[in-house]
Amino acid sequence: MRGRNLVAVIGVLAIAAAAIVIAGPAGARSTSAKSCGTVTLNEQAWAGSTANTYVAKAVLEKMGCKVKITQIAEIPVYQALADGKTDVLLEDWNHVDQYKQFINKQHTAVLEGTNGVSGHIGWYIPDYLMKQYPAFKTWKGLKGKESLFKSATSGSQGSFLGGDPSYVQKDQQLIKALGLNFKFESVGAEPAQVARWSQLVKQHKPVIFYWYTPQYLNVQYHLVEVQLPKRFKGCKDDARKSTDSPKLYACAYGSDTLKKVLSAKFAKSGSPAVAVLKRWSWTNNDQNAVAKWISGDHMKPDKAAQKWISAHQGTVNKWLGK
Repeated sequence: MRGRNLVAVIGVLAIAAAAIVIAGPAGARSTSAKSCGTVTLNEQAWAGSTANTYVAKAVLEKMGCKVKITQIAEIPVYQALADGKTDVLLEDWNHVDQYKQFINKQHTAVLEGTNGVSGHIGWYIPDYLMKQYPAFKTWKGLKGKESLFKSATSGSQGSFLGGDPSYVQKDQQLIKALGLNFKFESVGAEPAQVARWSQLVKQHKPVIFYWYTPQYLNVQYHLVEVQLPKRFKGCKDDARKSTDSPKLYACAYGSDTLKKVLSAKFAKSGSPAVAVLKRWSWTNNDQNAVAKWISGDHMKPDKAAQKWISAHQGTVNKWLGK
């Protein structure tokens, strides 16, 4: 009787020990998930931002974080960071006024270094047009030729296709300062822009538009940049809410290494995700590759992120601090 009791006790202890062993890793995952908590990433309205967001999401989820995604435009996102509606902006295009207000004055957001991507805005045309009109290499060559770009809505003027109103831009001021006979026509966010100018490119027609790099479509559609006037001390790039003289914008857009911005509350939260996102950085080629899979090849964003991560585990390990 006692022997059977002893065997029974040993059996119970063995089962309990096994349960502890089995529960151990799950318990560790639970603790990790709890310490990481929920991280809210903001996805902007262009393909590169989608690529950033979903690769970061995949890495954080493997750490045990719960990840949410918001889609708030470039300027309103700063108030969203202040209000706790989102935590992380992985690609900011040098919004100096917002830095002054939300980072330097209100202290509700913090800059956390660069994301490794070099960004540049400019005026672009297809290369077949540049070959036909070599003078279009610079803005001066456009003078007197604006009517080539006429559209059904531009009247007697040439049509200049502008970017989404939320994007950093100064094209209306540039057009005026340079004395060009263009009608500025805003066509919306990146998908609407692409639909408009790509249709004209496929038809081999003249088109000039606000665009940027990195963007995987630049190679696919053989886009080239028109040189704008050289930058000068005090020249500005963002005229969306400005009443300054157009002359202050009569220069090429600057080139910036794009920045990461975190809400101050999240940056101080102690979440292990903060350190990973501080180290998070990749190249223009990395971003273009993932953006093409998502927007060009119509791969699901989560799948595209996993594909990139599988081929770049060394980079991911650096983000994780391994």
